[in-house]
Amino acid sequence: MTEIIDQLREKLESRANPKAAREMSKYMKDQFPFFGIKSPELAEIIRASLRGHGLLQPDVLQETVIDCWAQPEREFQYCGAGLLRRGIRVSEAGLIQTIEELITRKSWWDTVDNIATNTVGPFFQKFPTVQDEYLPIWRFSSNLWLRRTAILFQLNYKQATDFELLISIIRENSGSKEFFINKAIGWSLREYSKTNRLAVLEFCNKTPLHNLSRREALKWINTHPA
Repeated sequence: MTEIIDQLREKLESRANPKAAREMSKYMKDQFPFFGIKSPELAEIIRASLRGHGLLQPDVLQETVIDCWAQPEREFQYCGAGLLRRGIRVSEAGLIQTIEELITRKSWWDTVDNIATNTVGPFFQKFPTVQDEYLPIWRFSSNLWLRRTAILFQLNYKQATDFELLISIIRENSGSKEFFINKAIGWSLREYSKTNRLAVLEFCNKTPLHNLSRREALKWINTHPA
């Protein structure tokens, strides 16, 4: 394990909250054990563990986040996702292989959505040729988390959103009965409606959508009349 992982474990164990850990594990359908540490405190622990290390260089970043995913407690995966987000500035194109691995390991909405919006989104903007190579594979993957990532990676793009690309991917998933796909479709449309409500309204009016997707897509529009 890397020195950073040792420091993280020491700090996480010292602040463990068994009662909160049980509640967090139950919320995640008992798929993962937890220390019971909430987000603000976890962010503080990450900052403290990184003091003196600076921005992690690509090889150290990759080794550290993989080590985070190897730990049983879920907070380690949150730490790994946070390190990925921080490492975008110094990352190299080859990090995409690690990103893909982390999306498909110990997968659940909490880590996948974090990586999709906070890492994949800016990473594809930094390396458009990587997007050209990987996105066509992810959007048709049998792995639902890669498909969810393909739907969500533009979530924070606002005016930079390629709406034609987004609705093309949404149409590819039309008819899906998978909750996490239909939820992602609605979420992506709802977020873009804050930038271009008319485009989202027109798309929803003309396109057959799962009820969940449609409800989520129009939620912001319905609560913020023009």
